[in-house]
Amino acid sequence: QVQLVESGGGLVQTGNSLRLVCAPSRNIDSFNEVGWFRQAPNKARELVAMLFRNGVTNYPGSAEGRATISRDDIKSAVILQLNNLVAEDTAVYYCYARDDYSNYWGQGTQVTVSS
Repeated sequence: QVQLVESGGGLVQTGNSLRLVCAPSRNIDSFNEVGWFRQAPNKARELVAMLFRNGVTNYPGSAEGRATISRDDIKSAVILQLNNLVAEDTAVYYCYARDDYSNYWGQGTQVTVSS
């Protein structure tokens, strides 16, 4: 059973930065892709950032230009850095991973941006 454990959420002020960490229960290289999604109240879940096994990244949403996804091979973790936070970044952030057989999701971590 694959587990994705998120950490780093909480209450942050507008304009500040946030660093979320996802620790998979097995090696990152065993996945085809790992990433971060978010879901705000009454909105659909949206992709924030994706990191593919070949190193390519994708930032399709409203956080483009402010988000950076990376991997920490020492800790075997996936990092999401989100800068210049705005109120619209308030959401539950989910870690995601996919291998040849299934998609996997973390439990989610709440991020609340306030002024």
